[in-house]
Amino acid sequence: MAELTGVVFDAVDAEALAGFWAAALGWRTDAGGSVVRPPDGGVELRFRADGRPKQGKNRLHLDLAGGPAEVARLLGLGAVRVDIGQGEVPWEVLADPEGNEFCVLPEHRGPADARLAQLCLDADDPATQGPFWAAATGWTVVERAAWGVCLRDPARTGPALVMGPPATAKTGRNRLRFLVAGDAPAFLADPEGNEYEVGPVLG
Repeated sequence: MAELTGVVFDAVDAEALAGFWAAALGWRTDAGGSVVRPPDGGVELRFRADGRPKQGKNRLHLDLAGGPAEVARLLGLGAVRVDIGQGEVPWEVLADPEGNEFCVLPEHRGPADARLAQLCLDADDPATQGPFWAAATGWTVVERAAWGVCLRDPARTGPALVMGPPATAKTGRNRLRFLVAGDAPAFLADPEGNEYEVGPVLG
């Protein structure tokens, strides 16, 4: 059965970036420091060494639960504030030590002890992307609106998957991409060209 199991990060220094995200989320590191896992299972983060520096805004990013105290904590870990043209918004836009953007929401969403609130994928056509990713991940579309679509894992209380515009122009392989469970490793792309990986679940 299809299952969204992780987010893969290309990283110049995979171990250091994994350490930042482990501290940011309060998760543990496994597999020699290259995998960051939540304590009760669910979507994990995997970090792959890649010498290419980041260029342009990512099409996939994470949203963390937060508020001012959380922003201050993350800045202390090495995050920085960034301006990606967001204008006046109620959330804070930060970047990790390799420049990967993420948002800190002003209110908490999801379980009280969960810092990872949402996985956000740019989408020009959410009406097409929603059903595709529902089939690819086994998650369910739970909300449709002018801003896009929201999917949730029916078996867990982990992060939501949110997709909608505006979509950043694609100029090469996405630096962040989804990992979907499967027996035969594969490198595929969704209807809008976003790469994703298929691979076995690591123990």
